Amino acid sequence: MLIDGDFCPAWWLPGAHLQTLAPTLMRRRPAIPLRRQRLELPDGDFIDLDWAPEQPGPRVILFHGLEGSSRSPYAGGLMRRLHDQGFQALTMHFRGCSGEPNRLPRSYFAGDTGDMAWLVDHLLRQEPTRPVAAIGVSLGGNALLKWLGETGPDNPLAAAAAISVPFDLDRSARRMEQGLSRFYQWYLVGRLKRSALRKCRLMPMPLDCAALPRLRTFREFDDAVTAPLHGFADVDDYYTRCSSRPYLRGIRCPTLILHARDDPFMTPETVPTPDELSPNIRLELSRAGGHVGFVEGVGRYWPERRIGEWLGDIFSSTQDQNGVTTLTPRGPTRRTIDASNLDRL
Repeated sequence: MLIDGDFCPAWWLPGAHLQTLAPTLMRRRPAIPLRRQRLELPDGDFIDLDWAPEQPGPRVILFHGLEGSSRSPYAGGLMRRLHDQGFQALTMHFRGCSGEPNRLPRSYFAGDTGDMAWLVDHLLRQEPTRPVAAIGVSLGGNALLKWLGETGPDNPLAAAAAISVPFDLDRSARRMEQGLSRFYQWYLVGRLKRSALRKCRLMPMPLDCAALPRLRTFREFDDAVTAPLHGFADVDDYYTRCSSRPYLRGIRCPTLILHARDDPFMTPETVPTPDELSPNIRLELSRAGGHVGFVEGVGRYWPERRIGEWLGDIFSSTQDQNGVTTLTPRGPTRRTIDASNLDRL
């Protein structure tokens, strides 16, 4: 289902670029203590988790965007909102994004579903009766939607949400080479190159490290670095196989997607049509908001409000005599949720 989102931008932040930049330039990180946990992966590498303070409700994993972390402007606000609603919030850092380089030459990429699948399985083996939901932002949202679609009815998540997803990686990369969007490309490709150069100094890398400073665009970086490091023939093979758009029809988990028509990271044609969406998807498309911006006012952000409402409707809450709130799936389990009810959420 594709509907108009109810986001109303702050009057003093008109336009896609102000909405995109404002959280990074102006937002204070909400005061929420985080506990770091390192998990060893089967291939000898590791991922780092940052946990919000303990809550008894379902676990909600945040998958951040490109070169993001638990310190990204949106992360603290989402985790604070989830914590305040009784959810156990945590951020999974993609490999190399927690402040320390990962051990292997490989890193992470827009279709990197293996680590998120491993983490969800790990959490459910720890507590089989405690539901797990997930939120993906930008690149993390693309990977999350791809995983949901390729696993279909076998996916173990109880609910999911995604923000500002680059559904079509090729179109998004080409958009970033145009107009003011080139500023974002310059900034992000610069961060990617610094991360890659740091690893070149730490270990032998199966790529031309001397050529890294000459890379200017996402397509150049992904062709020279991302594709060969992660088993793709070239950048076109990578973009084709890892774009989430072809997987959307296969999603069986109740999924909310928030997106802006004026997102400067992609063209309007990047947004999927209603026919491409699974009945289990609710895509709320706003007129404005930029890329992971969505500033409604001072300290007010649409993704936090809307995802909080969504998850609050998916999970019912009860309070015991001591005032402790417990969140459980409302009605049937995830695999038997009736998609026809999603228009009421």
